[in-house]
Amino acid sequence: MADSKIEQYLIDLMLTYQQIGSNLWLLDDDKRSLQGVVIMQADPLVIIRAEIMDIPGQNVLELFTRLLELNATDVIHGAYALDNKKIVLMNTLEYNTLDYEEFRAALDSFSLALTQHYPILSKFRDKV
Repeated sequence: MADSKIEQYLIDLMLTYQQIGSNLWLLDDDKRSLQGVVIMQADPLVIIRAEIMDIPGQNVLELFTRLLELNATDVIHGAYALDNKKIVLMNTLEYNTLDYEEFRAALDSFSLALTQHYPILSKFRDKV
Protein backbone atom coordinates (compact mmCIF):
# COMPACT_ATOMS: atom_id res chain seq x y z
CA MET A 1 0.00 0.00 0.00
CA ALA A 2 1.28 3.46 -0.93
CA ASP A 3 1.98 6.08 1.75
CA SER A 4 0.20 8.88 -0.15
CA LYS A 5 -2.34 9.26 -2.89
CA ILE A 6 0.43 10.59 -5.17
CA GLU A 7 2.36 7.35 -4.83
CA GLN A 8 -0.84 5.35 -5.25
CA TYR A 9 -1.61 7.23 -8.47
CA LEU A 10 1.94 6.56 -9.73
CA ILE A 11 1.42 2.85 -9.01
CA ASP A 12 -2.04 2.85 -10.63
CA LEU A 13 -0.58 4.53 -13.74
CA MET A 14 2.17 1.87 -13.78
CA LEU A 15 4.87 4.52 -14.09
CA THR A 16 8.55 3.90 -13.49
CA TYR A 17 9.59 6.10 -10.57
CA GLN A 18 11.63 6.23 -7.42
CA GLN A 19 10.93 7.98 -4.17
CA ILE A 20 13.92 10.25 -3.63
CA GLY A 21 12.78 11.92 -0.44
CA SER A 22 9.85 12.43 1.84
CA ASN A 23 6.94 13.38 -0.44
CA LEU A 24 9.33 13.60 -3.41
CA TRP A 25 9.31 11.33 -6.47
CA LEU A 26 11.40 11.18 -9.64
CA LEU A 27 9.80 9.74 -12.77
CA ASP A 28 12.05 7.87 -15.15
CA ASP A 29 9.54 6.38 -17.56
CA ASP A 30 10.91 6.19 -21.10
CA LYS A 31 7.77 4.56 -22.49
CA ARG A 32 5.66 7.56 -21.52
CA SER A 33 8.37 10.18 -22.18
CA LEU A 34 8.44 11.22 -18.54
CA GLN A 35 12.17 11.15 -17.82
CA GLY A 36 13.46 13.47 -15.13
CA VAL A 37 10.03 14.69 -14.04
CA VAL A 38 9.94 15.51 -10.33
CA ILE A 39 6.76 15.42 -8.27
CA MET A 40 6.77 17.06 -4.86
CA GLN A 41 3.96 17.16 -2.34
CA ALA A 42 4.28 20.35 -0.32
CA ASP A 43 0.95 20.82 1.44
CA PRO A 44 -1.35 22.14 0.22
CA LEU A 45 0.21 21.76 -3.24
CA VAL A 46 1.54 19.09 -5.53
CA ILE A 47 4.27 20.47 -7.77
CA ILE A 48 5.20 18.71 -11.00
CA ARG A 49 8.39 19.96 -12.61
CA ALA A 50 10.86 19.09 -15.35
CA GLU A 51 14.03 20.94 -16.27
CA ILE A 52 14.01 21.51 -20.02
CA MET A 53 17.27 23.30 -20.79
CA ASP A 54 19.62 26.09 -19.80
CA ILE A 55 18.73 29.56 -21.04
CA PRO A 56 20.92 29.95 -24.12
CA GLY A 57 23.33 32.79 -24.73
CA GLN A 58 21.70 33.86 -28.00
CA ASN A 59 18.24 34.13 -29.60
CA VAL A 60 16.71 34.52 -26.14
CA LEU A 61 13.91 36.86 -27.24
CA GLU A 62 12.89 34.45 -30.00
CA LEU A 63 12.99 31.52 -27.54
CA PHE A 64 10.95 33.32 -24.88
CA THR A 65 8.40 34.35 -27.51
CA ARG A 66 8.12 30.72 -28.63
CA LEU A 67 7.71 29.52 -25.04
CA LEU A 68 4.87 32.00 -24.46
CA GLU A 69 3.21 30.83 -27.68
CA LEU A 70 3.49 27.21 -26.57
CA ASN A 71 2.02 28.12 -23.16
CA ALA A 72 -0.96 29.69 -24.92
CA THR A 73 -1.59 27.00 -27.52
CA ASP A 74 -0.08 23.63 -26.54
CA VAL A 75 0.44 23.32 -22.80
CA ILE A 76 -2.90 22.28 -21.35
CA HIS A 77 -1.76 21.62 -17.77
CA GLY A 78 1.11 23.73 -16.48
CA ALA A 79 3.40 26.18 -18.22
CA TYR A 80 6.98 26.88 -19.19
CA ALA A 81 8.77 29.08 -16.68
CA LEU A 82 12.20 30.40 -15.78
CA ASP A 83 14.10 29.30 -12.69
CA ASN A 84 17.51 30.93 -12.33
CA LYS A 85 19.28 30.04 -15.58
CA LYS A 86 16.95 27.15 -16.47
CA ILE A 87 13.78 26.75 -18.49
CA VAL A 88 11.38 24.46 -16.68
CA LEU A 89 7.97 22.98 -17.32
CA MET A 90 5.85 23.03 -14.20
CA ASN A 91 2.38 22.58 -12.87
CA THR A 92 0.83 22.99 -9.44
CA LEU A 93 -2.20 21.08 -8.25
CA GLU A 94 -4.22 21.21 -5.03
CA TYR A 95 -3.44 18.06 -2.99
CA ASN A 96 -6.69 17.90 -1.01
CA THR A 97 -8.92 17.95 -4.10
CA LEU A 98 -6.57 16.09 -6.43
CA ASP A 99 -8.10 13.04 -8.05
CA TYR A 100 -6.67 10.34 -10.28
CA GLU A 101 -8.03 11.81 -13.53
CA GLU A 102 -6.60 15.27 -12.85
CA PHE A 103 -3.20 13.79 -11.93
CA ARG A 104 -3.15 11.61 -15.05
CA ALA A 105 -4.15 14.56 -17.27
CA ALA A 106 -1.31 16.67 -15.84
CA LEU A 107 1.25 13.94 -16.54
CA ASP A 108 -0.19 13.30 -20.01
CA SER A 109 0.21 17.01 -20.76
CA PHE A 110 3.85 16.87 -19.61
CA SER A 111 4.50 13.82 -21.76
CA LEU A 112 2.99 15.51 -24.79
CA ALA A 113 4.95 18.72 -24.23
CA LEU A 114 8.23 16.91 -23.62
CA THR A 115 7.92 14.89 -26.84
CA GLN A 116 6.38 17.44 -29.18
CA HIS A 117 8.27 20.51 -28.02
CA TYR A 118 11.74 18.96 -27.84
CA PRO A 119 12.44 19.42 -31.59
CA ILE A 120 11.23 23.03 -31.39
CA LEU A 121 13.18 24.03 -28.27
CA SER A 122 16.35 22.05 -28.99
CA LYS A 123 17.07 24.42 -31.92
CA PHE A 124 17.70 27.16 -29.36
CA ARG A 125 20.30 25.25 -27.32
CA ASP A 126 23.81 26.66 -27.25
CA LYS A 127 26.12 24.73 -29.54
CA VAL A 128 28.91 23.07 -27.60
